[in-house]
Amino acid sequence: MATREVYWNIEGHHWLYLFFIIALAIFAYGVYKRVKLWKLGQPENRWKDIWPGIKDVLVYTFAHKRIFKDSFPGMMHAGIFYGFLFLAFATAIITLQADFSIDLFHGWLYLFIKVTANLFGLAALIGIIVAAYRRYIQRPDRLDNKADDGITLALLFAILLTGFIIQGARIAVLPDPWAAYAFVGQWMSIPIQAFFNEAQILSLHVFLWWFHLFLAMAFIAYFPYSKLFHVLLGPLNQFFRNRGPIGIPEPIDFEDESLETFGKSQLREFSWKTLFNTDVCLRCGRCQDNCPAYLSGKHLNPKRIIQDMRVLMEEMGEALQAKSKVLVQAADQEAAAASEAEEIEEWTGRALIGEVIPEEDLWACTTCRSCEQQCPVFIEHVDKTIDMRRNLVLMETRFPAEAQLAFRNMENNGNPWGIGWTTRADFLTGLGVKTYEEDPNAEYLYWPGCSGAFDARNQRVSAALVKLLQAAGVHFAILGNEEKCCGDSARKLGNEYLFYSLATENIEVMKGYGVKKIITQCPHCYNFLKNEYPQLGGDFEVIHHTVFLLDLVKSGKLKLTNADRKSVTYHDSCYLGRYNEIYEQPRELLKAVGLSLREMSHTGEKSFCCGAGGGRMWLEEHDGQRINEMRTDEAIAVKSDYVGTACPFCLTMINDGIAAREVGEKLKALDIAEILEKAL
Repeated sequence: MATREVYWNIEGHHWLYLFFIIALAIFAYGVYKRVKLWKLGQPENRWKDIWPGIKDVLVYTFAHKRIFKDSFPGMMHAGIFYGFLFLAFATAIITLQADFSIDLFHGWLYLFIKVTANLFGLAALIGIIVAAYRRYIQRPDRLDNKADDGITLALLFAILLTGFIIQGARIAVLPDPWAAYAFVGQWMSIPIQAFFNEAQILSLHVFLWWFHLFLAMAFIAYFPYSKLFHVLLGPLNQFFRNRGPIGIPEPIDFEDESLETFGKSQLREFSWKTLFNTDVCLRCGRCQDNCPAYLSGKHLNPKRIIQDMRVLMEEMGEALQAKSKVLVQAADQEAAAASEAEEIEEWTGRALIGEVIPEEDLWACTTCRSCEQQCPVFIEHVDKTIDMRRNLVLMETRFPAEAQLAFRNMENNGNPWGIGWTTRADFLTGLGVKTYEEDPNAEYLYWPGCSGAFDARNQRVSAALVKLLQAAGVHFAILGNEEKCCGDSARKLGNEYLFYSLATENIEVMKGYGVKKIITQCPHCYNFLKNEYPQLGGDFEVIHHTVFLLDLVKSGKLKLTNADRKSVTYHDSCYLGRYNEIYEQPRELLKAVGLSLREMSHTGEKSFCCGAGGGRMWLEEHDGQRINEMRTDEAIAVKSDYVGTACPFCLTMINDGIAAREVGEKLKALDIAEILEKAL
């Protein structure tokens, strides 16, 4: 029967139990220290989705779904991960037989372990070499090297290499009819036999066995103090991640008189999950590589923000530990706990906003969530930014001067442009569109948004969409002058109270008319009405115009010609794509009218932001390149006739980019509704 002696050539192997207990104690203490730091944050329930969490661990940890988005580093990581996974399985089976007398290590399972341990162990060895090459030769600046990185790679490499040499030494001395299954060990046995005699090989085997054991125990002990910890924390973060609609900030109850501050300006005000996130981050750099602000030369770096928050958390923990040593000796444990809580309240280290995270970084974020979309372990970057913006706006009244004008315009006239609210319905009623007051039985509320009602360029989009809806026989109406800004820019810029005022008024009006279904042409309005208004009791069926128009085309209610044989490149809006996963419907519409689709270098989930999200539509860009011009350059590079958009902000920003690049005669930016109108 296929098997082998577990402790062949080894005497005194029982000492490994002592070494294991010591390593496990060091491991447990490291975990305890990190947990204590996470508990400095506020309570938060992340145990709501147990089965979806388990599914996510299977999909994103074991199947590497997000890691494989970048194929080369994904394969590298997979080699290391699956290598140690199969080696851990082999170790577990051997332990069950050797230490618990459960007879498993023989027959087909023995051969399976030999093959998989050698195959995937070799893959891990190659992965570590590739990782070292990428980290120290290919991309040393991007990967932000620290001593821990080198120690970790060296430790893993040494564990694998010594394991294979031990296997080779055993094969070199002990005839094994199953040696071919351990092919790496068999390769190793050839030079060992050539350079050493049997006595030397036996001595080498014993020495390396104990050295390998020492390395394995060092691996266990070092685990929670190093980046190796992400092997546990990553799957946990995937398990605890937010599900459903993303990017929805926690509402502030302005009627709660116990609230002393709004937003967050101190680390202890964030939840334990936020602090946990800082330990999960393994500095892979995917967030910074996909952040439009960082890539355009702004100071903002999402990876650095997470890492700097981690450093502050550790500083806070060390300071509190030094102050609270006396509490350990306190007889009254309740008093000790109260004293520790007071110390947390009174702790004054570096200020989170200003000293740790520059204010300019908070305002540079476009909230596109590209950082989060690419993060393999689901670290949540943007919500932290919004919370800190809230504190600056609501508590400190510190924000860019341009934001003040947008806030005042929304307060006084219900739109960021500041155009008189009584003229909101003028353009659309001029097209023959009725208001709900005139037609209370309308099936759909058409929500043009501020851009569609007031901006001259986007009024043409509104006109095109109205013509399409009328041609399809859709029964719709508008709120007219009763519609206010949805509050997207107010909330994303941190003015939660202004958002609350606008949103509650809109919800009250819509409920008053019995609105059930809403058609929008702005992804920001779509996202807020669909995903964020339910926080305030506004539950409506919200449909973006690209989805609605495609349904009309497929049902035959909207008949189009496909005579246009020109080419188009489609720009994915962040709030339509990453926030709401609407990628294919706009493309299907473009193909339906005969256009040839050409994709930009950043597309779909990796689409490059236009630069207007997160309220930045109303702010100036003072540093680096203009994000909209970088995106326009990508559109120019594909040499298409049109840039198709499905967002008024994107349309404005790309039009500005086309003007800046002076290519208006060669490239036109059009909303999909305008393109479809040409095909009527």
